[in-house]
This record gives sequence, structure tokens and C-alpha cells, in this order.
Amino acid sequence: MTEDTSRLVLTWATIAAMAAAAALHWGAPGLGAGWAEALALLSVFFTGGLPAAHRAIGALITERQLDIDLLMVVAALAAAAVGAALEGAVLLTLFSLSTTLEHRAMGRTRRAIEALMELRPDRALIRRGEDTVEVAVETLVPGDVVILRPGARVPVDGVIVLGEGAIDESTITGESVPVHKTPGAQVFEATVNLHGVLEIEVRRELGASTVARMIALVTEAQAARAPSERFSEWFGQRYTIAVLAGAVLAFAVFSVLGLGWQAALYKAATLLVAASPCAIVISVPAAILSALSVAARGGVLFKGGAALETLARVETFAFDKTGTLTTGRQEIVDIRCEGAEAEFLARLAGIEAHSEHPIAEAIRRLADARGILPLPVREAKAVPGEGMVAVDDLGVIWAGNARLAQRMGARAETGLVLPADLETAPRTLVLLGRGAKILGGVTCEDRPRDSTPGGLAALRAAGVGQIAMLTGDRRAVAERIGAELGIGAAEIHADLRPEDKVRIVADLTARGRVAFVGDGVNDAAALARADVGIAMGAAGSEVALQAADVALLADDIGRLAEAHRLARRTTRIIRQNLIFAMGAMLVLVAGGLFWHLPLPVAVIGHEGGTVLVVLNGLRLLADPIRKRRG
Repeated sequence: MTEDTSRLVLTWATIAAMAAAAALHWGAPGLGAGWAEALALLSVFFTGGLPAAHRAIGALITERQLDIDLLMVVAALAAAAVGAALEGAVLLTLFSLSTTLEHRAMGRTRRAIEALMELRPDRALIRRGEDTVEVAVETLVPGDVVILRPGARVPVDGVIVLGEGAIDESTITGESVPVHKTPGAQVFEATVNLHGVLEIEVRRELGASTVARMIALVTEAQAARAPSERFSEWFGQRYTIAVLAGAVLAFAVFSVLGLGWQAALYKAATLLVAASPCAIVISVPAAILSALSVAARGGVLFKGGAALETLARVETFAFDKTGTLTTGRQEIVDIRCEGAEAEFLARLAGIEAHSEHPIAEAIRRLADARGILPLPVREAKAVPGEGMVAVDDLGVIWAGNARLAQRMGARAETGLVLPADLETAPRTLVLLGRGAKILGGVTCEDRPRDSTPGGLAALRAAGVGQIAMLTGDRRAVAERIGAELGIGAAEIHADLRPEDKVRIVADLTARGRVAFVGDGVNDAAALARADVGIAMGAAGSEVALQAADVALLADDIGRLAEAHRLARRTTRIIRQNLIFAMGAMLVLVAGGLFWHLPLPVAVIGHEGGTVLVVLNGLRLLADPIRKRRG
């Protein structure tokens, strides 16, 4: 029998025994009803009190902590000692019911992401030579080719090698619109092939898949404590000791005032229940865990409650440009070179074959479209923020921006027409040179993502004070994109190297909390320096998932605005819970001290308040971040 099942069985047994005791107490006397009532009450104390006592003793011995279970057991025993066993039984029944409801409710937040495990197929069709065989998914290894039929779920992360079709990625990225995939495109475990037959080459084993890493990250995040969670836990442990001491003191004072030991003990037991910090302690984790779970199902992974709380207080968002605010898919719009254009492109594509930059991809894509084979190079190395340097059959060759050209002492030959002022051209120019000679250049441009204008507008509407752009591109290019997105020239930082981004983020943090949004690879240092590092398009990227505090699995700025809204809503709910819990506790304690507060009323107020704050936190599970918003 599992812990959840045994807890539920004991709670139902407690409720049944309490119902029998109440019926016998208020029913007709006689026929041994007194003994039957006593037996029913004893059953309540056994099924409802022993588990709480066991947990309290365990915490006392193993962790040397006095917890809330101890308060409830002591209060119930005190009530029984003064002849109010029925009221003590009511306390234990409601406490057992509320703890079971809390446990199951909090379990919902943990099970929500783990439900992804159930989406994994058990079997997969793979190609073995000329044959197609069915195998267990856990036996797949990188290099296997999986045959995916329409309606089938992708068994592991991979790349399409044959066929094209639409993939439903909502289980991973939260994107409700199917994504069209062609050969070379990544696919992720647990997504669904809607139509077409696809052949997928396995790239990761099952244990290293995107879903496995998502579950591991969310599990770690739920185990990590947010600052407010740590405070509520710290407060609860110390306050429990104070409540016990206060109850003993109250018993002594009421006895001195002449109430008699039974009345004094009854009031002390009532105060013990009224002042119990259950609702305060559960207020924060109920909201935090719910938010973490709903965010994960919406394609947003928080590394823990601390990242969630910090994001809610962010005053400045700093964005990398290429691949974050823009699509990152550069398009070549012009070619200028001396000599044959095909040879120029072959040499340029050869050196860019060693780069992962989006511009390099655009150059390779253009060469491939024209059927031009890249010329091989050797000893290729990257110059951060500037370009690539390598050696080919004729000597040293380089490709990059104006800074690299200046470093190489290069100039254009007579007859090669390039923009007169490279610094003011509104599009990116990549130069190819050999030593101090410029062989030519290609002009390319990038476009903002469709989601970027709306996402930035949502952040501004939410009260974000400053939105900045940080890019290694020239200012003219950055200002062209900034103008389209409504980012002022003063908030645009261009011509940056990776270390420059770190410095600017540090400067911004001196004026308030800053979130930096980048791709999680080239911007790892800036992500780490910001108060909150946010990696975009992190699905399938081990580096991106590890580098940031928050990972957006989809390339969607709108999802970032939703995550920010969710974080702020979570902090509001936490405040609501804490204010309600503390207010209710103060009212109950005042009633116990200065008026005659019946123990059942204190029990109902205490347990009802605890359940209410849990339910208030669970409202976050219905947050619309799970759905795509226009």
C-alpha cells in the first residue's frame, strides 16, 4: 500500500469513527451508547492521532524539530483530559482531513509534469538494413533510424532524415500550432506526428531526452526553496516552539486568575489550535509549486522558486538581438566581390562551415541552393565578436565584420564597390579577405520574430520600466531593428563582445533587478551575471537548459511575457495567503484570550483557513500560460 493510499484509508476511517461518535453523542441514550461512543472516540484518536504523533516524534528525533503535528496531538489530548474528548476528536478528524487534502493537492503540482512520462511510447519501429522491426524504446541508441507513422508519438529526440510533416509540440514547448518539419529539423520526444511518414535519426538515448531533462529540472526546482518558502519554514519551526511555550504560560496565567485547572487547560488547548501556523507555513509552497508546474506545461522551465520570485520583481529586461528578438535566420540580400561570384561564395562558405553563427548558416544555405561546394580550410578558429580566421590552399583567409578587417589591416581593392561607410549601413556586411586584402562581401539582414512586438508590448503594459537591446552587430543594424520594435536609441547597445554584454548587464543591475534574455550558449556569461538569466528556444539544448535560471522551450517572446505575468500573479497570491492566514490567526487568538472561544470553532477556523490558502494557491494550475495567447 502506498503512502497516499494509507493516508487516505486512515482519513476515511477517522471520518467514519467521528460520524459514529457524533451520532451516538447526540442520539438516544441507553443500550450501551456510552461505551459505544467511547469506543468510537478511541478509534478517532487511534486513526487520526497516531499518524500525527508518529510524524511529530519522527521530526523530533531525526530532525530535532517541533512541528505542527505535535501541536495538534497535544491540543487533542488536553481536550480529552478535561472531559472534552468529543471536541478533541473533532480536531483530529479535521486535521487528518485537511492534511490529506493538502498532501493530495500539492501532489497534483508534482504529478502534473511527471504525467509527461505517460506520453512516452513503449515501442518504436526502426530500420535494420532493409527490414523494419519493432523494438522497446529504451533500447534505441544514437544512430538508429525510427520510422514514424501518422498519429505516432516521437519516441526519443532526433532529426528528420526523410519525409516532411506537421508535428504537434504542445507537450514540450506549449506551442498549440503544429510546426511544419522538413529533413534536418529537430524533433523532440513525446511530440506527435500529425501526418506523413517520417524517418528520424536518433540523437539522444531515452535517459538524456528533452522530456527526461525537463522532469529532472522541474523536480530539482520543486525541491529548491524560494526565499519566501525558506522564511515560512524558518518561521514555522520557531513559531511552533513559541506556541507551545505560550500555551503553557496561558495555562499558568488562567489558573492563577482562578479559572480552575480544567477551564485553564481547555483555554490553553484552544489557543494552541488557534495560534498554530499551518496556514502560514503552507501559504508559500502551495502557490510556488503550482506556478512551477503550470509554467512547465506551458513550455517555461523555472530552475526554482527563487527564479520565479525574482522574475516578478524585475524592472529591466535586456535582450540579445540575433536569435532572440529576431528570427536569427539571416538572408543574403547582396553580394559584392572581385572575380567570379561562384569562387567567392565557395571560399566564403568553406570558412563559414566552421561557424555556428546564423550569418554563417545563411551563407552555407545560399551556396547549397546554388550548388556550390565549399572549399576546404584548416586551422579554423573563431575571433569572438568579429568572425573566423583559417588557412586554405593559398594561405591565411578570414571572414567577419569591419572590426576583424581592421585587425587584419585590410582594405578593398580598386574596383570592388562596398558601402562607403560600413558603420552606418543599416544591414549586416560580412567581408571575406586574405591577409590585408578584402576579396568581397555579402550583405544580409535579419527580421524580428512575429511574437516579438506583441511580447514587448505586453511587458511594457505590465509595468516593466526599461527594455534594452544588446548585440554584437553594428549600431546602424541594431537601430533598424530597434526602430521596428519601439526600442529607443538610448536603450540600444551595439558593437558588443561577450565581455561587453556582461559589463552592461552589471551596470544595469546597479539600478534595479535585471533579466537578460539570450540563446543560452553565446550569452552564457551575461545570463549568469543577470539577476534572472532567461534562455529562449531551449528545447533540446543541453547548454541552454543548464545556463539559465529560466528556459523558454519555444522561440516566443510572448511566452516570456506570460511567464512574467505568472510570476507577478504568484507573488500576489502569496501575499493574499499570508495576509489571510495571519489575520485569521490573530482573530482566533484574540477570541481565545479575551473571550470564550469554543475549541471546535478554533479547529474549524484553523483547518478551514489552511485548506483555503492551499486552494487559493492551486488556482494557478488553471493559469492561461498553458494555452497560446494571441
